[in-house]
Amino acid sequence: MAAQNRFTEDLIAWQKTAGRHDLPWQNTRDPYRIWLSEIMLQQTQVSTVIPYYAGFLASFPDVLALAEAPIEAVIAHWAGLGYYARARNLHRCAQQIAAVHRGKFPETEMQLAELPGIGRSTAAAIAAFAFGRRAAILDGNVKRVLCRQFGVEGFPGAKAVHDGLWDLAESLLPEDGIEVYTQGLMDLGATLCTRSRPRCGECPVADACVARRDGRQGELPEAKPRAAVPERRSTFVLLCDGQRLLLERRPPSGLWGSLLVPPEGEPAKVAARFGLEIIETSALPPFKHAFTHFRLTLVPMLCRIDARFQVAEPGLEWVALERAADAGVPAPIKKLIRQVASAGG
Repeated sequence: MAAQNRFTEDLIAWQKTAGRHDLPWQNTRDPYRIWLSEIMLQQTQVSTVIPYYAGFLASFPDVLALAEAPIEAVIAHWAGLGYYARARNLHRCAQQIAAVHRGKFPETEMQLAELPGIGRSTAAAIAAFAFGRRAAILDGNVKRVLCRQFGVEGFPGAKAVHDGLWDLAESLLPEDGIEVYTQGLMDLGATLCTRSRPRCGECPVADACVARRDGRQGELPEAKPRAAVPERRSTFVLLCDGQRLLLERRPPSGLWGSLLVPPEGEPAKVAARFGLEIIETSALPPFKHAFTHFRLTLVPMLCRIDARFQVAEPGLEWVALERAADAGVPAPIKKLIRQVASAGG
């Protein structure tokens, strides 16, 4: 607890002398301006936000003006800032404040968090800066600061780690000076304890920082574990009469849309579907093909059929074996066809 108390005290002292004090949304208790800045600053740099913030306030000076504005006008003022769901939620939130709360922002973090587009951390920031509420924030910058300072292991997005960080954040809250402390956390994460090249030599809490002590600034917080790539397996039936190959055109949407591929499924079922009789079946070597979100194991089954059998259905094409690999087929299917050709059809 002593280390945590020291962290809080040192951070407050640093913010008073070296933190940011002249941002356009500082030095005010107006919850509208604080809310607007917090939403705009989500995943956006301060330097980018400042001109948008000024322009937005010029057109929508208060929450009622924003609530009454058409959404098209709100989006127009947001153009170029990105993450447009923020603008739509901003407008919805303003309308709810106007209709439900008579144009006044609720003062507790719990009530604020019930409004559109306001999460727990943003609600806490508004409550702290506008109403002096003793509430903890935990945005991406703060997670990074806490993980490095206290050596928090694990991916912050994992529930157990995330819950532990919230407990830690709440344990660090000062009894007094919540606004200065909250701003100090924001300033530290934004200016010194950055994701890459943190300026540890200027950090007011570097002496007790676990990551700095152990040289793990680049490891903490831990990155999201890479998800296992899904594996799929599919059997492709190469129906060949010695000279031609039967190919099927895929639907316009989805994997290999509108391209030609051999029919998929169990050989006997595929043959029955087309009214064909298989003379001989042989398995060709399976192989893998990697897509963006999964890996596919292609299992080719070469099925020799009698040349007298004909199939004429929409979407089916008989293609000469020697040109089938160039008949508008996806890359892995080219490989299958070449296997058939090398096997002598």
